[in-house]
Amino acid sequence: MGLAERILKGDVRAAARLMRDIDDDLPDAWHELKKLYPKTGRAYIIGVTGLPGSGKSTLVDKIVEIFRKEGKTIGIVAVDPTSPFTGGAILGDRIRMQRHSTDDGVFIRSLATRGYLGGISRSTHDIINVMDAMGKDIIIVETVGVGQDEVEIVNTAHTSIVVTVPGLGDEVQIIKAGLLEIADIFVINKSEREGAEKLEQELRVMIEMAPPRQDGWTPPIFKTEAVLGKGVFELIYGVSRHRNSLIESKKLDGKNKLRTKKHFLKLLQTRLLESVLGRMEEGETLDKMLQQLVDRKGNPYGLVEKIMREHLKSHLRSDHGGKGKTHS
Repeated sequence: MGLAERILKGDVRAAARLMRDIDDDLPDAWHELKKLYPKTGRAYIIGVTGLPGSGKSTLVDKIVEIFRKEGKTIGIVAVDPTSPFTGGAILGDRIRMQRHSTDDGVFIRSLATRGYLGGISRSTHDIINVMDAMGKDIIIVETVGVGQDEVEIVNTAHTSIVVTVPGLGDEVQIIKAGLLEIADIFVINKSEREGAEKLEQELRVMIEMAPPRQDGWTPPIFKTEAVLGKGVFELIYGVSRHRNSLIESKKLDGKNKLRTKKHFLKLLQTRLLESVLGRMEEGETLDKMLQQLVDRKGNPYGLVEKIMREHLKSHLRSDHGGKGKTHS
């Protein structure tokens, strides 16, 4: 029995193994993902992002606690810029969620961005699909706080929560990072601190001054004290309101289509690049082309066009040689 079959039968160890293979980009992982994909598309995905020190992990911990009391099963994808195997920030930040690690209804996976921008790991979408196929009702994606690159979460989540905190100049950072455009819900965490009221007023002004959203949704602002659990129930109610708004306005299908498109194009881009580079390295042409560019005996635009023409011709010859067979 393969990993996919075992996962669909509820084997948690098989899921963990496949997620590791996905993150390591092993070829066999694609085979298993193809079998799991028809069983995806049922989970609701919540993105939690914000600047470092805003208390995202503590907030996620409290959100999970409430969802579990409601009987919902949860998947958590915690994306961090450091390696999940070397300790450091990821273990320190996620320690608050470890009390859920013995709960069969919660599955936690930490990922490293491995240099990918957008606050999202290359493998995040595939990990989400595995959790979705596992039957998780809610999947929470907590992204790394990396400023302008956090906006990638909008292509991943149905509801995007931006967590702020008084005293860090968040109102300026939110404008610079473009988070105003992607936030479905704002959270002012650690709201007992001085400056919370001022931050709330400034956020409201920014929301009012922003162009109307196409979906007609106006992001609400919730004040929380995650350590004490204050305001978290109201936040979850806000998520429910946003979900209902997406369903009633028929925008949920659009969100799913956007997620599917971004995932598909990222996979296509990755595989095309790998294929082209593989052929170039076999023919030892990459170094030659780079030297041409350095010597200004060629230009990158013309070389890219040449590579694409040769790549397409090669695939056409391969297809004819294979009597028109297609790969699945």
